[in-house]
Amino acid sequence: MKKLISRRNFLKVCALAGSAAALSACGGKQSTAATENGGNTEATATDYKDTLIWAQGADVTSLDPHQGKETPAVEVSCQIFDTLVTVDAETNEIVPQIAESWEQTDEQTYVFKIRQGIKFHDGSDLTAEDVKFSLDRACNSAAVSYIVDFIEDVTVDDEYTVTVKTKAPYAPTLRNLAIPFAAIVPKAVVEANEDAFILNPVGSGPYCFVEWKQGDHVTLKAFDDYYAGKAATENLIMKVIPETSQRCIALETGEIDLAYDLAVNDIPKINDNDKLMVYEIPSLTCWYVSLNMNKEPFNNPLVREALTMAIDRQTIIDTINAGSGQPADSIIAPAVFGYYSTGVPEYNPEKAKELLAEAGYPNGFSTTLWVNDNQSRIEMCQAIQAMLLDIGVQCSVEVLEFGSFISRTTAGEHDMAYFGWTTSSGDADYTYYSLEHSTQQGAAGNRSFIADPDLDALIEKARSSTDESTRKDLYKDIAIMLADINNNIPVFYSAINVGANKNVEGFVMDSNGYHNLNQVKVAQ
Repeated sequence: MKKLISRRNFLKVCALAGSAAALSACGGKQSTAATENGGNTEATATDYKDTLIWAQGADVTSLDPHQGKETPAVEVSCQIFDTLVTVDAETNEIVPQIAESWEQTDEQTYVFKIRQGIKFHDGSDLTAEDVKFSLDRACNSAAVSYIVDFIEDVTVDDEYTVTVKTKAPYAPTLRNLAIPFAAIVPKAVVEANEDAFILNPVGSGPYCFVEWKQGDHVTLKAFDDYYAGKAATENLIMKVIPETSQRCIALETGEIDLAYDLAVNDIPKINDNDKLMVYEIPSLTCWYVSLNMNKEPFNNPLVREALTMAIDRQTIIDTINAGSGQPADSIIAPAVFGYYSTGVPEYNPEKAKELLAEAGYPNGFSTTLWVNDNQSRIEMCQAIQAMLLDIGVQCSVEVLEFGSFISRTTAGEHDMAYFGWTTSSGDADYTYYSLEHSTQQGAAGNRSFIADPDLDALIEKARSSTDESTRKDLYKDIAIMLADINNNIPVFYSAINVGANKNVEGFVMDSNGYHNLNQVKVAQ
């Protein structure tokens, strides 16, 4: 059975064991649910597993929410940490979380009332001081500052009131504050020993950290004093299973309850199993090839255009992705505010050869395409490799462990690299500023190392405007400009899928891929 869900409105460190203080706050037993049979008062109890196990294709890079921004890391850390506000996965609306309410007093000022009684996992109270500390810390993080660098200053008005002042009017303010990279952390814990915090993260979310065995698993335990009520399942375990086929097998054998990011050719097998099901929704993710403009020949616009025309996107979707997804013409997905279609780039290898000759490469050139150790992504790159060979480009596909892939592309060591980027806020600024603005080179996201003053100016103007129509016009201009620059070559827009045991209850997908598991339980 395939369950389709549509959206309405649409450090690398190895941690050992969690701290005793955190664990002491994370006790309790799993409850059961009871129902009445007909008119009888006799109840039957449903037994639920005390542990939910999910598998994902890559390990976390860091459990510090202000450092580990890649999806596998956030899929874990968002269970540990909360944000001021959050986005309802079903309605796509901003709803309260740590902040019980807020008021926008002018175009640049937001006043947040902090929910009283929220506890961190070490038992300490969460106050406005923690909020200010956390947002300031995120602003100073090379990895995630792009999420919050619209903030001018954060002031503490009283113990449970904080004011956020923006540098200029910034329309996506609340949506950016809902992104897990803006998580609230305990000031006292981090200041006392930041290294210890990184190894044993302490948040205020529904689950406490227990253990991270690098390359194998992360273990979490339900937080007894979570403000919204204790999580439905006592323990969470995230298993690292890079091979998609092995994630499928683990689901079939009952080793895991949820399998993230199934290979599309495994979906029919899951659907045919009466004990399993597939959840699937359109994603906010574009898969693309980033060209390092600091290296030759990728500093040549004719070469970049040739490479763009050499990729047959529909064939890749049909052959490698079993027909799932759609050809991409932009690095933001159609569901993102600010999307403008410039048309899918023409597949024309003959024209691509002519462009290479014009650029001074009549016989092509040799290069490398980097990808992390995920089988489906490797296969995508092998298909691109074959297409580039057709235009005379000798491209070697180099597979790197995920952490190494991130750190080395951040350092700009790559020629070309294959990425997936999710517009987590649902607003174009999140992607255009992160991937295309000159100030964001390296860790923040700009791994093509583009530095175009005209493009920067457009991005800055769009993010500071509060008029929707004006912003849409500016994003149209940006899309047209990027279609000419070709620093990032969009390949396809993907869907998000999760394979599940049919005994899983309460699972709701998030189009970012950051699935909240605190209401999920598994019947025995």
